[in-house]
Amino acid sequence: MGQILEKIQGKQWRERQMRKITDKVFDRFKDETGKAYLKFEDLYIAVLLVYNDINKLLPGPHFDPPSKEEVRALMQECDMNLDGELDHEEFVKFVKRLTKDTFIIVSQGLIITLAVAPTVALLTKRTTEGVPGVGKVVQKIPNAVYASLVTLTIVMFQKVAEAKAI
Repeated sequence: MGQILEKIQGKQWRERQMRKITDKVFDRFKDETGKAYLKFEDLYIAVLLVYNDINKLLPGPHFDPPSKEEVRALMQECDMNLDGELDHEEFVKFVKRLTKDTFIIVSQGLIITLAVAPTVALLTKRTTEGVPGVGKVVQKIPNAVYASLVTLTIVMFQKVAEAKAI
């Protein structure tokens, strides 16, 4: 339950996840001196890698990467020194702007799951009252524990469904 709650902590969690992804991807393009500047061709490959990581690491639907035209336009906006390449900080800014809507969708999905699941759990608990054998056991479980168990079960089923979709 702690991992789930960590994911809805908001901006700090999103910042950490994006920094992990951008650092990992940017590091793949470093040369022998340890420096990297992404030209458009490398930047588009980096965008594909970022979206691959987003689809693997974050809960929610599959997100398609943007078109080359969208990447080119956003690259021009984020290239602060106008050299036609993005350094590490420009790349981080670029990815944040590129994936802004993606994180909103992921956050909304988590909030809906974590708000709806406990309600469904409590409704199902009441419906089990008349079931012989099961009803008495379920009624003895405290509401908070039962809601947590059902919520975790729903999240687990979502993850399994996402894994099968990949």
